[in-house]
Amino acid sequence: MQFAQPEWLVLLLLVPLVGGLAWWRRRGRQGLRYSSVAPAKAAPKTLGARLSGLPVWLRMGALTLAILALARPQQRDVVLERFAEGVDIMMVLDTSTSMRAQDFRPNRFEAARDVAAEFIRSRLSDRVGLVVFAAKAFTQAPLTLDYSFLLRMLDEVEVGIIDDGTAIGTALAMAVNRLKESVAESKVIILLTDGQNNRGEIDPVTAAEVAAAMNVRVYAVGVGAYGEAPFVIDHPFAGRQRQMVPVEIDEEMLQSVAEKTGGRYFRATNRQALRTIYAEIGELEKTKVETRSYTDYDERYPRFLWPAFGLLMLEILLSTTALRKFP
Repeated sequence: MQFAQPEWLVLLLLVPLVGGLAWWRRRGRQGLRYSSVAPAKAAPKTLGARLSGLPVWLRMGALTLAILALARPQQRDVVLERFAEGVDIMMVLDTSTSMRAQDFRPNRFEAARDVAAEFIRSRLSDRVGLVVFAAKAFTQAPLTLDYSFLLRMLDEVEVGIIDDGTAIGTALAMAVNRLKESVAESKVIILLTDGQNNRGEIDPVTAAEVAAAMNVRVYAVGVGAYGEAPFVIDHPFAGRQRQMVPVEIDEEMLQSVAEKTGGRYFRATNRQALRTIYAEIGELEKTKVETRSYTDYDERYPRFLWPAFGLLMLEILLSTTALRKFP
């Protein structure tokens, strides 16, 4: 509750003055003179004597409630309506064996999957889908608002479940195809890979041109350290061995794909850099949220005014009848 005209509340300072003035007038009132009032003091007090000060308290209560009513107490009811215009996002994740390189902890794929899950959890009203690829591309999850389902589908993705290779163009074309029926104002593909296009029938640049024609932006992310990265291989005689392998990311192609669609290319060399890139993409593709506020004010002054009137009437009634004082 709030007061529409709180300046009236300053009059509450008059309430104790009214009580003090009544007490002072009562003390100054002249009575009859007696030689001794000891017997009167010893006599038990009647109910009327005990309630003799009640009219003053009733007057002070009535004045207090009347001042509160003048300040116009109101109950404010605020209704907020939120309208969210979501973004349709297809995430395209490389699952080729090179994603097992350990320049990320514990490896590129695990880091990429964990950060992608964080990105999914941060979305509000965006539909998100998932395409995975190696030598071929598959839709792991269509566009959906069911983030729990999408996270389960992401968790089931593993390196090695698809024949090895890197069909970037095919995966990109599949993601574009998933977005062709979208009516969202903003349509986005986040392409994450650590290699070069060496499989598939569609060239990545051609797929990017199709994406641009359909107003789909592509954010390309190249993952991998510069130079060489540690990689664990299974040697037929020596067992599991760790060796350094060259990092070969076709950055020129990825940059061309992103630029053709109005997107951007990013290079991630560690997990934190990858997390920062996803956060930046999230800022670039923010969901538009419109908030409308409706405020309804309910006047509550009658709740104070009527009790004030009642106390005043009761004070007048008692002062002129049962508690009437005679000179």
